[in-house]
Amino acid sequence: QVQPVESGGGSVQAGGSLRLSCVADRSIISRSCMGWLRQAPGKQREGVAGIYSGRGGTDTTYYTDSVKGRFTISQDNSKNTLYLQMNSLKPEDSGMYYCVAKFTPCSPADVGSYGPWGQGTQVTVSS
Repeated sequence: QVQPVESGGGSVQAGGSLRLSCVADRSIISRSCMGWLRQAPGKQREGVAGIYSGRGGTDTTYYTDSVKGRFTISQDNSKNTLYLQMNSLKPEDSGMYYCVAKFTPCSPADVGSYGPWGQGTQVTVSS
């Protein structure tokens, strides 16, 4: 299985923004729930956001409570790319972010159970 290519991480101050991208194999992104996990040192892996991009352009999304209203997950199937727009970043958002996927049938709300897939991209938010 070809690993995805994640990018967009970096170091920002609290209140800043970052957009993560994940370019994945078309055979996967077109028939899977996609999402983002994060892993911070000393903390459990956490499902941050998930999406199922249905036919007809209808998306089903999920966000963990701590990021609702600040993060937006989206998917562009024409570019085989998953995005995570992160605004109003907080120090507790810091961690390694991984793009993950699960073939259908699936639920975006179960993103926390998807296995890490790529190398991840590091996000560091300073106060």
